[in-house]
Amino acid sequence: MRLDGKTAIVTGGGSGFGAGIARKFAAEGAKVMVADINTEAATEIAAEIGGTAQTVDVADGASVAAMANAAVDGFGALDILVNNAGITHLPMPMEDVPEDEFDRVLAVNAKSVYLTAKYLVPHMKSRKTGAILNIASTAGLSPRPNLNWYNASKGWMITATKTMAVELAPHGVRVNALCPVAGETPLLKSFMGQDTPEMRAKFLATIPLGRFSTPEDMGNAACFLCSDEASMVTGVAMEVDGGRCI
Repeated sequence: MRLDGKTAIVTGGGSGFGAGIARKFAAEGAKVMVADINTEAATEIAAEIGGTAQTVDVADGASVAAMANAAVDGFGALDILVNNAGITHLPMPMEDVPEDEFDRVLAVNAKSVYLTAKYLVPHMKSRKTGAILNIASTAGLSPRPNLNWYNASKGWMITATKTMAVELAPHGVRVNALCPVAGETPLLKSFMGQDTPEMRAKFLATIPLGRFSTPEDMGNAACFLCSDEASMVTGVAMEVDGGRCI
């Protein structure tokens, strides 16, 4: 019960890594708001873990403000924020990515971190406590060709994590990031371009431990970084990648 009595928001919590994090947080005693643009998915995970569901578009300021208000009003206070929602563009040469896809990737992967900070950091600063976890990617550390703007958005998130950590440390707020390799999530097919046994084998060959990141892997790492056990840890971008970045 490492998160007993804690409250948390997990964006993109309706599936994939977000659902794994939400499940682990609830199992460790936290009250969890499962926030997702997919209302049905959020409701399903929330019902499973005894949490609350919130529909949110993390790239829209009014929607994020509504989520923040609902969490603070519903919980009374917010201890943990996990910025997990993310998207990618399909693998292609950088100059071929349509402008609207570029805008959407940066809005969901980068602007969302700004928006959640805008509406939730003041609350955490006022309480002199809090933990923020940004779900980045190995793509931000060791980028692959043809995912250029996705890679860049995750590199942005890692830099944002470090500067947020430095600025918020005097206020008692810790900020960290997780960098998973691809996993069994809705984005896997998009990363590979096509989901075939051959493409999976090629992808897995780049991971020394020989498997994808799982939602459970992410939940375990997230639980540590957001718990009091990590009270001296801030500004890290922890690789949960089976050795992919070595």
